[in-house]
Parts: sequence; structure tokens; C-alpha cells
Amino acid sequence: MLPPAADADQEDPTSQIAWPNSRSALRRESDSRSDESLVSTPVPDQEATMQARARESKKGLSSWDLITLSISMLGAQIVWTVELGYGTPFLLSLGISEQLTALVWLAGPISGLIAQPVIGAVSDASTSKYRRRYWIVLATVVLVLSTLVLAYCQALAAFFVDLFQAGAGDWDERRTRLVANTAIGFAIVAFYFLDFALNGLQASLRNLLLDVAPASQLNAGNAWHGRMTHAGNIVGFGFGFLPLDKIPLLNLLNGTQFRKFCILCIAILVITVWITCALHEEQERERTGNSRGKSQEIWNNIRAAIVNLPRPIRRVCYVQFFAFMGWFPFLFYSTTYVGQVMALELDREPDADFATRTGEFAMLLYSIVAVIAGTILPHLANRDRRLLAHKDDVDEDAELTRLKNTVRQWKAEAARKGRPLRLPMMPFLLRNIWTGALLWFTLLTFSTFFIKTVAQATVFIALVGVSWAVAMWAPFAIIMELLKEISATSENKPSPNNPHRRPSHSRTLSAPGFRSAPPSERQPLLRRRSFDEYENNADDDSPRAPVAGGTILGVHNLAIVCPQFIVAVVTSIIFRIADGSGGVDTGNESTYYGKNGVAWVLRFGGLCTLIGAVFARMVPPTPTEKAMRRRLSEMRDLHEEMGP
Repeated sequence: MLPPAADADQEDPTSQIAWPNSRSALRRESDSRSDESLVSTPVPDQEATMQARARESKKGLSSWDLITLSISMLGAQIVWTVELGYGTPFLLSLGISEQLTALVWLAGPISGLIAQPVIGAVSDASTSKYRRRYWIVLATVVLVLSTLVLAYCQALAAFFVDLFQAGAGDWDERRTRLVANTAIGFAIVAFYFLDFALNGLQASLRNLLLDVAPASQLNAGNAWHGRMTHAGNIVGFGFGFLPLDKIPLLNLLNGTQFRKFCILCIAILVITVWITCALHEEQERERTGNSRGKSQEIWNNIRAAIVNLPRPIRRVCYVQFFAFMGWFPFLFYSTTYVGQVMALELDREPDADFATRTGEFAMLLYSIVAVIAGTILPHLANRDRRLLAHKDDVDEDAELTRLKNTVRQWKAEAARKGRPLRLPMMPFLLRNIWTGALLWFTLLTFSTFFIKTVAQATVFIALVGVSWAVAMWAPFAIIMELLKEISATSENKPSPNNPHRRPSHSRTLSAPGFRSAPPSERQPLLRRRSFDEYENNADDDSPRAPVAGGTILGVHNLAIVCPQFIVAVVTSIIFRIADGSGGVDTGNESTYYGKNGVAWVLRFGGLCTLIGAVFARMVPPTPTEKAMRRRLSEMRDLHEEMGP
């Protein structure tokens, strides 16, 4: 994570200038070598507005800003634990069958397929400075109402049954049956609304981060999103172990532990969302003057995002598809796996409640490990401030001069101290950390061949938290930084709506030995190459139209939720082969004893993440990482030229 800005009123010196041509077009005076006859001179008011927005977009965020920007993810994840940890027991307690429960949980992937792309496209089409926060507040209101319905669904069902005078009284079996069926209906509808609202809230929070954070701090911002998500898991699962009925204030609510838990979740959600919305705002966009209807524009955004998905982002989606083919089996069946291992260790059917609590304890440890890993691992990808761009790097010549002076100063200081000059080191690339986390998950799932005790199973589940910490941080940091690069590239191009924008100049450093071949990603990036040659390589495949970041993040979410449908089919087949059933208990058949299907489902997931790790090697470094590597290569080359 980058250090906070020293002065909020000044430009952040650590802000990366990832696209020097677009920035220099806003700062430089007229270049005498440009063809002024082909370029219109910007109107002064427009140029001043563009410069002000450029300065605003480069302002760094302090650590406190990143915390307040991400804290709503904690509230959202706590509400998610209502469904993830306690949804199934609550539905079963209402009398819903296991088959119907499976249909209820289809709300997750269905809402992910619809809510995130649509909300991303609608908010992208808006120019308002409330385009993201509007959906955050709306989703929060829906979450509050749906959670209240879940908490009081039986009381609401009894109220409406009595309102319509269905049944003679509490003793009437017909009334009791109607109340139970009405409560089930309320619960199913509430869970569907809750799923759609949660997907909308999480999508809008990531869109807000993309809008507010500068490119150089997207890595830190997504790391904070991951930490808040893991902290929400800890708080949510922790509430499940607390005797909430012994808290005096909560006793006023009456009802069960589940009701009290829902009310606490609502309070935390409202507070965290208020903090984020009150302390952060988006920048208002210029109107494009598009005459087409809004619905047509939204549909075009979604279609363009899917059809013209930039190649680097497409590769991230490939990795996510196979990664979540492994994650969904783990998230759905990890507690069941603990019960099956317990049955194997005891050589009999264990107590169902004890097996469930043991599995939930393992998941709590998993969440704690994820928080610790989510705090430590992002430091491996910390961006060395000495390798980031400086605000005075208006072009490649200015940057080269600064680097030469910097290396000379470091060399003189090292000589005074009698030490050799030590240049900065490149941090770990995000894709390398992501690859390692996927391989770690594969290794752990294959270790289930040797797990024979509950203690070993608990350790296995807890260690998976390391991979989950990376899954909640690295891919989002990569994709958001790629979106920033593509957006800046498209905004810098002249368009009919903005004919005053000057095209960037492509100049090559006056140094011998210029090579025109496009640089390989693994080759050192020497200063003999121009900035344009380095940054505009064919692998970026940037679209020419302005990029709809929220829409693309929604399309990226499709790669996450689609595997859930495939996993449902594959796991059913595996259960039928391994356990001789479709995974549903019938009659007096044991729940855990004599079954090993979950272990094979987890191994199937590990095989999928292994494929995902292969695809992760095809994801290019982020623009910041490319620029840092190029500057480090420049420094090494300058150091060699200066001699000892």
C-alpha cells in the first residue's frame, strides 16, 4: 500500500503517470514540432477544465480515505453471511424441502448474471456525480427491507393471514398451514431481493473505487476491499457463536437468535454505507450529446463490453472462470467435508449439530487466515515510490533527465558511505501472486487424499484462506488498472464530441540503435524505445470508444457466476458416482458416515484452479508494473554507462 499523500491540496508525488502522452497533452505548451495546421487549438475554458480534472484525478488517497471508501464492503459481507452461514438452516426450519432450498439458492447466480452488468451499464450511461452512490443507497434500502422481512417473516405471515381473516384462530390447523406457507413465500421472495441487492451493492462499490481512486492506488484500494470482506466474514460468523439473547438491548426485539443477528447486520450495513457515501463522491462527466434513448445506450454498452472485451481483460475472465469452478465447491461443501472426515475418524455417524459447529469453526479460522493474508500479501506487490512516475515527467526526455540525475545522486551518496549502489527492486507482479495462490489451492485440495482426522481437515480449510485473500484482491486490482489504462487511451483520442482534444505526439528519443520491433513483455524496456512504442503494443487491444468501466466489471462478474451452474451439474454427477446418490439424503440414510463424495468434488475444483493458473500466466503485467519495470531498466542502463 502506498504511503498517504503529504498534503491533500497538492498533487500526490507518488501518483503514477501511466500514460504520459495523454497527460502531457494536458500540461505541455504547444510543441513546435507538431502540425498545428491539422490540430484545432483548445478553447481556454475547456483546456482549464481538462487540466483541473486531470489534477483532481491524480490526487492521492490517504490510508484513511481507502478505509472509508472500502468499509461498506464489510457491511455488505456481514449481510452476506446471513445467507451464506444461516440461510439454509433458517429455510429448513420454516419447512422448506431440500429440493426447494436448492432452487432458492439459484438466486445467487441469476442475480449475478443480471444485476451487476445492468447496474454497471446504467451507471456508466449517467453523467451525474451520484451515478454510483445512487445505486449504493438504493441497494442498501432494498437490503434493509429484505433482511427485515426475513427477520419477521413468521410474524408478517401471521399478520396478513389474520388481516384477510383466513382461519378461525391460533387453534385452527388451516390457519397454521396458511401462516407457514405464507412465511415460506415471504422468505423466498426476500432472499431473491437480498441476492439482487447484494450483487448491486458490491458492483457499485467496486465501480465507485474505480472512479475515485487513481491508477497507482487501485492495488491498495482492492487490497482494502479484500480486507473488509474478510473482516465481514469474521464478524458475521462470530455473531453466530455469541449468545445474542443475553445482550439486554437485543432482548427488546424478542424472537430467535436469527432475528437479532439480522437486526445487527442492518445497523452495521447502514453505518458503513453512510460513511462511504458521505466521504466520497464521483466526478461529474461531460455530456456526450447522444440523441439515442437511454435504454438503447445501456444495451449498446453491455453488448459492446461483451463483444469488444479487451484482450487482457478477457484473459482475466478466463482465469476467473476456472478459478471459481474450484471456489464454488469449496464454499458450498467445506463444512460438509468436515462432517464426513469426522465420520471417518469416529467410524460412525457423528452428531449433526456438533459436526455443523465444527465445520463453522473451521470456516471462522479460514476467515481469520484470510484477513491476515490479505493484510500481508499486498505488501509483496507494493509499488516502490522511486520507480513511480514524477509529476514533472511531462515527456520522455524529462523523465530520462530526472532518472539520470536521481541515479547520479544515489551513486554519490553511496560513494560517501563507502557502499555499492543498490537500485530499487521490482515488487512481485500481481499475476505471479495470483498464479501462486491458485497453485496453492490446487495443492491443498489434492492433499485431501491424505486427510484422515478433523484436525487435519480444519487446518486444510484454514489454509485455503490464503488463496481466498488473493482471489478477493489481485484479479480486481489487475482488471481495474487495465480499465484505467484503456479509459485514458480512449479519452485522449479526438472525437466528434470533442474536436478540441489534441492528439498525443509520438516522439522517439534521439539515441543510437533504435529498434522498431515491438517489445516483448519479457525483454528489458530500454530508453531507446519511445513511450508510444512501449505502451501501445498489440496485446492491449484497446477499444476506440470510451470505456464503460462499470459495464466491463459487470461482464467480468459473469465469468465468476457462470461456473456455479456448471458446478451444480458436475457435483451432482460426482455425488452419484462416489456416494451412489444425487447428494440428497433419503429416509434413514446417514448424512456423513460412509460418504466421500465431497472430497472428490474438492479435488475436481483443484484441477480447475490448476487450469486457471495456466491461463493466469497469459495475463499481462499491469500498466504500472510495465512502467516500473521500464524505469528500473533505464536506471540499470544509466548506472552501467556512468561506470564505477
